[in-house]
Amino acid sequence: MGNRRFEMYEYRQVLVRMRLGDTDRALARAGLMGRRKAAELRTVAAAEGWLDRDSPLPDEAVLAARVRRPSARSSTMSAVEPYREEVLRLWGQKVQGTTIHDFLVRRHGFEGSYSSLRRFLQAHAERHPRATMILEFEPGDAAQVDFGRGPVIDDPKLGRVTTWIFVMTLAWSRHTYAEVVLDQTVATWLACHRRAFEFFGGTPSRLVIDNPKCAITRACITDPQVQRSYGELAEGYGFRIDPCPPRDPQKKGRVEAGVKFIKRRFVPLRDFRSLADANRQLHAWLLAEAGHRIHGTTHERPLTRFEQTERHLLKALPERAPEPAVWARLKLPPQGHLEFEKAYYSAPFRLIGRHLWLRATPTAVQIYDEHTLVAVHSRLVQPGQRSTVEDHLPPEGRAFLRSDPAWCRTEAATVGPACSELVEHLVDHPILERLRAVQSILRLGERFGPARLESACRRALDFDDLRYRTVKTILERGLDAHGAAEAAFDQLAESYTGAGRFCRDTRRLFVH
Repeated sequence: MGNRRFEMYEYRQVLVRMRLGDTDRALARAGLMGRRKAAELRTVAAAEGWLDRDSPLPDEAVLAARVRRPSARSSTMSAVEPYREEVLRLWGQKVQGTTIHDFLVRRHGFEGSYSSLRRFLQAHAERHPRATMILEFEPGDAAQVDFGRGPVIDDPKLGRVTTWIFVMTLAWSRHTYAEVVLDQTVATWLACHRRAFEFFGGTPSRLVIDNPKCAITRACITDPQVQRSYGELAEGYGFRIDPCPPRDPQKKGRVEAGVKFIKRRFVPLRDFRSLADANRQLHAWLLAEAGHRIHGTTHERPLTRFEQTERHLLKALPERAPEPAVWARLKLPPQGHLEFEKAYYSAPFRLIGRHLWLRATPTAVQIYDEHTLVAVHSRLVQPGQRSTVEDHLPPEGRAFLRSDPAWCRTEAATVGPACSELVEHLVDHPILERLRAVQSILRLGERFGPARLESACRRALDFDDLRYRTVKTILERGLDAHGAAEAAFDQLAESYTGAGRFCRDTRRLFVH
């Protein structure tokens, strides 16, 4: 008992007993104070006149000033004291204690231990405690939103997945909505809000949130920037977004406590067969155990407070729920398709190199050039899928897509049988893909005319040289006309029946 710390009221009780004539030994037997300490107090009391029954007992402040002795620790200067200002400045900037110790060793050759630094910081915190206040909310005024780490689930379809728990807590009643999700993407964030509002049957006036990337694109205490998708949802449901200052989560302490409550009371010692099973169990638990517990602060049941008061003060849900839409600002690459969630959507080729807005709903994707809608696609669900509108392609691209083998056969048939035969040989080549050569040959008809193209194809067939370069050379050099003249001469020779003295059949002229 000799080292026990005595309070001032205990000193006053001992002084009263001393005035009544109790000895130091009697005080020790009564368990009020040891003989040595009682003797010290009696000496001080006698010198101050406190043992006189007719004089008033000293005030606690006066008593403390006389009987309290400075501790040994306070009489020894800390090894950190020479660096007080620098250490406190770094500590005020949220620099970790071990990092400050390493800095002192590296910069100033500090020889003290980390424990000495820790004691210095603790003593400073005790002398300068940070004052806080409890925020008060009216019914229906606000809800607080946050994510927490969820359980690891072996889902039969998804495999072993790590999850998160989305939590929205009404600030007045403490009634809570929670959902187990797979990620913290914008789409998940928006969908969880929609289901939370439907769970409550209304919308609070404002939502107090942290600064997640799915909601706030630029965290700032004065000028935060809201993600466009989240701003659109807030406009549709009629609530205001109230982000906390950066690195100050205590401003939404009620949902922080709600996340801890779920992680400690719901998640442990439960088996989840799938993600859907986890959410079924969670929703049942929220309406049963969590909703009907006696809350530690309000000392009432959250569900009762909600049903009796707060439910009727929430804003009514819109007649038509806003469709959650994810906005993304993307640059159109040279290949003319914007990539969103591993799928590709075309945009007009004239906009290549510009930044476009992509708005994605569960069923459709819209692309805007500033405020002008330039493309609409159905939402793709498989990674790697591509949605292409033909009119978005440059002219040469559209021509290439349209000129498939069937189209080439049809066009060749309109030119003539020789062209059709040549095209058929090229299309059916057993080794090479000759579609580009066929397309180029047919385009020669636009330059030289169908009749000349047909003659050039006939000459190429006669020489058994079925190449685009051959047909083009025949047309450029006018050799297709020679082919026509030779054909006319052969026809004339076949029709000649005269019996000239020196005439011979041209078909037998060079036969040996």
